[in-house]
Amino acid sequence: MPPSSATPEAPTPEDSPEATATTATGSPLPHGTAPGILFEKVVKRFGDNVVLRELDFTVSAGERVTLIGPSGSGKTTILRLLMTLEKPDGGVIWIGDRPLWHMDRGGSLAPANEKHLHEMRKQVGMVFQQFNLFPNMNVLRNLIEGPVRVLGLSKDEAVERVRGLLDMVGLSDKIDAHPSQLSGGQQQRVAIARALAMQPKVLLLDEVTSALDPELVVGVQDLLRDIARESDLTLLCVTHEMHFARDISDRVLMFDQGQIVEEGPPDQIFGEPTEQRTKDFLQAILAS
Repeated sequence: MPPSSATPEAPTPEDSPEATATTATGSPLPHGTAPGILFEKVVKRFGDNVVLRELDFTVSAGERVTLIGPSGSGKTTILRLLMTLEKPDGGVIWIGDRPLWHMDRGGSLAPANEKHLHEMRKQVGMVFQQFNLFPNMNVLRNLIEGPVRVLGLSKDEAVERVRGLLDMVGLSDKIDAHPSQLSGGQQQRVAIARALAMQPKVLLLDEVTSALDPELVVGVQDLLRDIARESDLTLLCVTHEMHFARDISDRVLMFDQGQIVEEGPPDQIFGEPTEQRTKDFLQAILAS
């Protein structure tokens, strides 16, 4: 992959079939194993506040990774960059073997145009804290809107896809209900089905149970565990639910001040963390 600048010399993998994918440190990945997500020297500022400081990290295709850390450490900013809700101030972000915020122009990376961003957005789905359902639409309309308008499916195709997803999340009988007629847990299940209706390659989860009453949390978490185990989605999750993080993840990344402090498999991070910052954070959050 090209170096992290707006005008690298080498062509991007998108336009060069012979290009070899590399990790953020420059080491080649085996053929056919382009990462699901790659951040190379990504910088994000809000005014004078630098939220991400030349961040490098990779999520392999099909891997389930959870980001933990204190509020303000940059976790949700990462998801918003991937959803193109925020724009990076430096570096390059890749989805698979294509740059997200850049495109090839004469052998150099240039800022992406809206057509490129539109195509890349199809690969990423996100489930938010606050459900974000359209209140004036019933469940069916909420779920088919994206597949019809963005993916170009016919209404019949979209309805067929959506019925299967509603059955999967246990809400087949709510297809005509409006969000106001659903519990918080049911609304979040609809939001999960809506994200999956777009058939993304990458699914982002942003504190998906934080707005739910405690008795509703377990059902949503169980659903997401099943999805993670039974699908080949690349999953990137931000959560303060440490038991959920341990359960759902192949790898856990501890963030602080826009950088990765420590990373490893869940049993190591939660059982035998090596960094004092990780130990302090886990002690504080598990005691709360």
